[in-house]
Amino acid sequence: MSKLYILGGIAVMALTTYLIRVVPMVFFRKKIENVRVRSFLYYVPYTVLAAMTFPAIFSSTASGMGAVAGCFVAVVLAYKKKGLLVVALGAAAAVLLFGLFGL
Repeated sequence: MSKLYILGGIAVMALTTYLIRVVPMVFFRKKIENVRVRSFLYYVPYTVLAAMTFPAIFSSTASGMGAVAGCFVAVVLAYKKKGLLVVALGAAAAVLLFGLFGL
């Protein structure tokens, strides 16, 4: 790849990121009073994070069932309000154990 191609890609990503943050500030100058719109905007970051995370979870292991086991452990630990490090290590341990022992 050429340097110009890489710099062009970085510029496009920077512009896209900038526009995503600036456009709402330009169009929504006053506080949003509509409860449904506020609720929608509240859940957008969680939805986007889930849409990016779950495909990676299920395609990152050699075994689909190992990925399911790791995801299940992560969800249970997160539901019990464990810290991020505990959730990540627990999910990784579940995938490792599933891969080693084929539980």
